[in-house]
Amino acid sequence: MTSSFRPRLVALDVDGTLVGHDNSLSPRIRDAVRRVVDAGVHVVISTGRSWPGTSDVLQRLGLPPSLAVMSNGAVVAATDPFEVVRQVTFDARAVVEAALRLHPDAIVAVEDVGRGYRVTRAFPDGEMTGPVRVEPVERLVAEPVTRVVIRDPNAEAADFERLASALGYQGVEYFVGWTAWLDIAPHNVTKADGLRVVCERLGVDAREVLAVGDGSNDIDMLRWAGRGVAMGQALDPVRDAADHVTASVEHDGLAIELDRWFPRR
Repeated sequence: MTSSFRPRLVALDVDGTLVGHDNSLSPRIRDAVRRVVDAGVHVVISTGRSWPGTSDVLQRLGLPPSLAVMSNGAVVAATDPFEVVRQVTFDARAVVEAALRLHPDAIVAVEDVGRGYRVTRAFPDGEMTGPVRVEPVERLVAEPVTRVVIRDPNAEAADFERLASALGYQGVEYFVGWTAWLDIAPHNVTKADGLRVVCERLGVDAREVLAVGDGSNDIDMLRWAGRGVAMGQALDPVRDAADHVTASVEHDGLAIELDRWFPRR
């Protein structure tokens, strides 16, 4: 990044960046994002969430119609009205079977694009946004999907780090969350991949993108962007991928970074 850097597009992770892990949104962050919009700069949500969870944060921020990157890059969509711009799917049967051999009590979910999720049984309260339909695992993976979630409320995040390692290369991408939560996405599809599609449509160069995130699913995005910023609570691999580390989400780290480029008057 050169000293002349000025963002024309701001790409924002949601959980742990825009909102706390309790889904709380700080007024200071909402104000900072509003200043970006008022400056005529594109604000693009770039998240692992599906459409219902993304729509929720768009409404809370009061963002104008735009494009959003969802499902860790597997879905790119216009936001108002909702319309899929690009969707990447994969055959999840083999990887789900392998995961269940290692964690037979895990819950499996697949995204129902634009609506919600289909699941093998209910997730813990508050973990899924939007309509949820219970189906046998065989039906969930009978057709190609954009995203699979493996969740075991009785396991730890470290257990799922080992699970991802044990699954090995299966032609997919793995992202382990803060709990025993494993996102499985199509191979070579990341948030950076989705943002490339957005930038092509908006006429923005990657060097003009400011990206902020905190999770392992943000690493490619932070490396790709002209300026990649990790949240203060991010683990070392995420921090190492970034050009800068801001404060934690609890201390409004996103607002601190946005204030640098879009100061309060």
